[in-house]
Amino acid sequence: MDAMASTFEQSPRVAVLGGGPGGYEAALSAAQLGADVTLIERVGVGGSAVLTDVVPSKSLIATADAAVAISEASDLGVQFFVKGENGTASKPQVAINLAAVNKRLLSLARQQSDDMRATLADAGVKIISGHGRLEGRGTIIVATGPGGTDFDRVEADTIVVSVGASPRELDSAKPDGQRILTWTQLYDMKALPEHLIVVGSGVTGAEFASAYMNLGAKVTLISSRDQVLPGEDKDAARVLESVFTRGGMQVLSKSRAEKVERTDAGVTVTLSDGRTVDGSHCLMAVGSIPNTTGIGLEEAGVELDASGHVRVNRVARTSVPNIYAVGDCTNFFPLASVASMQGRTAIFHALGDIVIPLEERKITANIFTAPEIATIGVSEADIDSGAVDGFVYKLPLAANPRAKMMGVKDGFVKIFARKGSGTVIGGVIVAPKASELIYPIAIAVERRLTTEQVSRVFAAYPRCRAASPTPRGRCTWSRRADGRVRAPLRGGRSPPRHRRRHPNRPWRRGPRRVGAPLRPRADCRRRTPHGCRPSLSRPPPCGCGRWQCRRPCSAFRSCRGSARPRCRC
Repeated sequence: MDAMASTFEQSPRVAVLGGGPGGYEAALSAAQLGADVTLIERVGVGGSAVLTDVVPSKSLIATADAAVAISEASDLGVQFFVKGENGTASKPQVAINLAAVNKRLLSLARQQSDDMRATLADAGVKIISGHGRLEGRGTIIVATGPGGTDFDRVEADTIVVSVGASPRELDSAKPDGQRILTWTQLYDMKALPEHLIVVGSGVTGAEFASAYMNLGAKVTLISSRDQVLPGEDKDAARVLESVFTRGGMQVLSKSRAEKVERTDAGVTVTLSDGRTVDGSHCLMAVGSIPNTTGIGLEEAGVELDASGHVRVNRVARTSVPNIYAVGDCTNFFPLASVASMQGRTAIFHALGDIVIPLEERKITANIFTAPEIATIGVSEADIDSGAVDGFVYKLPLAANPRAKMMGVKDGFVKIFARKGSGTVIGGVIVAPKASELIYPIAIAVERRLTTEQVSRVFAAYPRCRAASPTPRGRCTWSRRADGRVRAPLRGGRSPPRHRRRHPNRPWRRGPRRVGAPLRPRADCRRRTPHGCRPSLSRPPPCGCGRWQCRRPCSAFRSCRGSARPRCRC
């Protein structure tokens, strides 16, 4: 009994394989909950997300945004000039020192990795540098490299796998690190490429194409689909493609790259229809593959899908109860923010703390192009297909006063609301800093707020807002699932008495049996605030003959001189 008690009372042992955003959050959360935590990482804390992916790429995009701000300053009345020897003004040229830019962003990435390592060390996490692989369901073997010498063994009660993913390499376009590049090799360039060919119009390809175009390079984007960013909102993709074309980028839609070859002058990309595109460099952005091969997952009983991703549930648990997986190596959303949340959720679930399973509809995603594209919840395609019964509310940024002051011409705000109740179920924002503007819509989706509740929130004027409320507190216009434009929704006061009768439901007051439900009066024949017809409702408790929605709502108020409610309409 004493041995069993001591075993139960000892600190749980947690081993984290991979120190990316998900592994970092898992290790930190486990240490804060009192567990004995060991982290195995082969390249550094933060993983490829911090060292070669998210942090460097977003730093490069920030530099490109600064270059755009300088070039567009004249639109706001700011003129740059230098005086010559004779006192005459001349226009200066903006030069991009790519070697200095890459040095800075790699230094920022290494600094962020060191800060994360120090945070884990202060929390009591043991960090081992090496390549780890599973041996059974409770052991991780640490080696000097793939097929190298084993030098450590970690026993654990709970294992969290966060090994990430690597750029996909095609046999017909093998990266050489000089002319044919992956996104992890871009930061070795010393000068801005004369002509960069980007193969792949997904998130990674669009972000780098936008950044290098704004830095001043000639860019050609090859897309195998009919639009940039396939799978994203069509209006957002259309705006971004218009910005690309206006900036001088050549977008080749419905063009599949067959092979990429290096030449004496640079590279040549051969398309499937026989056309060729010549450039100085080529970026291959054709997706990624999970780093799940050769680390003992299948031998431990962990189930993988056909692409090699680890199958997990909403709390990041695999098919093995004590093994969890987070981040890009799973079949969940491949986002750094999602990986961090998965890491915390996995530890909370494993150690018996309160846990809220992840929901895809509540995940906010952002594409860091110029302008940015932020999305959350359902899409307009879901509404158009009839999968979701909702409306679409849209506001072009060109009509927003704050956007006019900032010189923003491209972009819009789009909110998706459920028909009848007006509950916010999704949104799309195309604007500068859309990753920050999407936050109010994310809160509305999380808390199931209605458009009227969102419009009643006071904010400073002028501002770039998520909706354009009318004086009565509703959005300006809406569109049905079939595409027809709907008149603005009314809010606050009830419609005039002569408009309350529902044209398709000629209800009338008549004799009724004892115990039969009350029929609505002639002046209460419209829909309830939740959109349900009177025939789908029940009588109110006050017995006044008015009707009440089944769901709780604010359609009733107290009768005069009585605490019993009566119908507001």
